[in-house]
Amino acid sequence: MSEKQTDKNLEVDLNDDALAQARAGILTEEQQKLIEEADRESKFRKLDSSLISKLFYGACLIVSLYHFLNPFMGSFWLPFGPPLVLEHRSLHVAMMLVLGFIMYPSGGKSSYNKVAWLDWVLIALSIVVPLYVWLDYQGVVERAGQPGTNDVIIATLLIVLVLEGSRRMTGWILPVLGLIFIAYGLFGRAVPGIFMHRGYTWVQLSNHLFANTEGIYGTSVSVAASYIFLFILFGTVMAKSGMGSLFNDLAMALAGHFKGGPAKVAVISSAMFGSINGSAVANVVTAGAFTIPLMKKVGYSKEFAGAVEACASVGGQALPPVMGAAAFIMAEILGVSYSVIIIHAAIPALLYYLGIMIQVHLRAGKLGLIGLPRDRLPQVMAVLKDKGHLLIPIGVLLYFLLFSGTTVIYSAVITIISTVVIAGLKKNTRMSFKDICDALVDGAKQTVSVAMACACVGIIIGVTSKTGFGLNMADMIVSIGEKSLLFTLFFSMITCMILGMGVPSIPAYIITAAIAAPALSKLGIPVMAAHLFSFYYAMFANLTPPVALAAFAAAGIAGGDFMKTGFASVKLALAGFIVPFMFVYSPELMLIFPDEVSTAWRWIDGIRVVIGACLGVFLISVAVEGYLFTRVHLLLRLIAMACAFCLIDSGWQTDLIGLAGLILVVGAQYFLFKKEKGRQVAATP
Repeated sequence: MSEKQTDKNLEVDLNDDALAQARAGILTEEQQKLIEEADRESKFRKLDSSLISKLFYGACLIVSLYHFLNPFMGSFWLPFGPPLVLEHRSLHVAMMLVLGFIMYPSGGKSSYNKVAWLDWVLIALSIVVPLYVWLDYQGVVERAGQPGTNDVIIATLLIVLVLEGSRRMTGWILPVLGLIFIAYGLFGRAVPGIFMHRGYTWVQLSNHLFANTEGIYGTSVSVAASYIFLFILFGTVMAKSGMGSLFNDLAMALAGHFKGGPAKVAVISSAMFGSINGSAVANVVTAGAFTIPLMKKVGYSKEFAGAVEACASVGGQALPPVMGAAAFIMAEILGVSYSVIIIHAAIPALLYYLGIMIQVHLRAGKLGLIGLPRDRLPQVMAVLKDKGHLLIPIGVLLYFLLFSGTTVIYSAVITIISTVVIAGLKKNTRMSFKDICDALVDGAKQTVSVAMACACVGIIIGVTSKTGFGLNMADMIVSIGEKSLLFTLFFSMITCMILGMGVPSIPAYIITAAIAAPALSKLGIPVMAAHLFSFYYAMFANLTPPVALAAFAAAGIAGGDFMKTGFASVKLALAGFIVPFMFVYSPELMLIFPDEVSTAWRWIDGIRVVIGACLGVFLISVAVEGYLFTRVHLLLRLIAMACAFCLIDSGWQTDLIGLAGLILVVGAQYFLFKKEKGRQVAATP
């Protein structure tokens, strides 16, 4: 290690004002602006009017309290009882529309300081839809097959409002996709080939999207109105309690002193917070404001530092226990318990992070980087003593979800309450009444864009179910898959990533889960693997150029080139891109075994496959980074990559080939390393 590098590391001051602020999770104006530039969903109005601002704050508070208390409404809404299905979902969509039209202007030239008159009109119309449903609920349901004129008017109004709301909050791609599907539903008779259908009138199609639970008020809105809202709220409450600084400090204490320590800190802290947060871009900026400057100071390039933070933040959505609410959506769609989802999802997510961590370590070795001085880092026990009690709510959540038999919604509500109570045990984490209200308001604001995307997805899903498009697409994928499963998986991967480029990962997953996942399961792929495969690639769109929102946000903080950071992210996450293929071909990685396999053999086979996958990820990282003990020759890199794929396959024979290649690569590199070291010693005077 050079003296210059050692001095460089010693210059890192964790008590620097900017770093200390970022370490506590407090964003500067510049960082908040960066989030808004990188993520359309975060670009809100900043209202000039004090009265409108206060009314908006109160509206957000009411929306959060409604969703928080809704599970208990059956107990205290007597004699009216809790809202019925369409009543609840129509009210949820209306609330999101009202908040959305206040928060988001109609276009670039619209004012970001005041609500335009057209927005007030749209807000009023948004309220009309649930009023119509609530005042004539029985009639709406009974007329679902033969809608009246008023039903068609309200249905049309709802569709227009959802499309416009989605356009403002998520961009053009999702509403345009919704319009294409509507056109397909109306003019399907003119479509050639297997996708032709008899076609539907606007009356039939619009009412299908409005008056039942297969359209806009379908599964996606149901999930948004329950699981997504509550777990976003859980994330905002945790953030207000100081959880972000706990994760940063704990990661620093655990990994900061190791080789390339700040990068490992970024991986650990962003993984922990990303699992709860669910927003990749916000996680990149919040955690990256602290970790990226540290990575640059110890010697990582701007692009690599940004890529580390982007990859670590994006992967949190696939990491239990919360998975950015994806686990609960899968549970709802598949009709299984939450515990089943996280058991199957755990090992693939850990493999993803293992690949990142190994590459970070190898890059540090290649560049000759060291970690941060131990005497400047927090101590694990001191961190736990100061804020360790904030980990208790996560334990509470896991207990209620896995062992108590309590529903997911009740578990979320109990965990939110316990977070407020437990944070109040110490002065440094105690939330004031205003802090609690601010967390509730932030929860409502952060849900709006996801909820509107889910409502727009309802249009796509509704047309798919009405026309049989999903079944036809599944048949086509199956016919291709009978010739080549690998090509089918590749085609599905590209589809998921294209959708994810213009759509938040959760709505993108819902679409692909309705179209691609059923087809993959028909090809013999376990249904859980098919759904997790779809979600992974919808999630990875945040890293993949030309859009790559998470990577671009990280590049903005690091001051690096946007496209270079995007491609560096893909390279760093390469093992993660391969992981879904791994668990499709080796379901044992998800702890999925044939029914006839005994329990003892499941343990043996599961351990073998997991070890093989870990070694495969190690070889992929060596091949990509081109370094082990010393620089790796191109031929050995190719051998390492080939052997990695052998280890990824679940067969015994391929495992033996992969192990032989592993021994060859490691042995050759160690021999070269010793040889180079001997030369250096001999050359020393």
